[in-house]
Amino acid sequence: MRLPILTMMTTAMLAAASAGCVNISAPDKPIQINLNINVTQEVVYRLDNEAKTLIQQNPGIF
Repeated sequence: MRLPILTMMTTAMLAAASAGCVNISAPDKPIQINLNINVTQEVVYRLDNEAKTLIQQNPGIF
């Protein structure tokens, strides 16, 4: 009966001894996030406006 208790205690001590320590620290330099975002709304609006003008000038195009 002592053998299972001894085994459990040994396992617990080995687990405690092998547990690592985690250190979290802030970086020295600020974190930079570079985002490349293309805004195409103006281009689409221009094409839409040009198509609208073209259709108004040529009503029988469609």
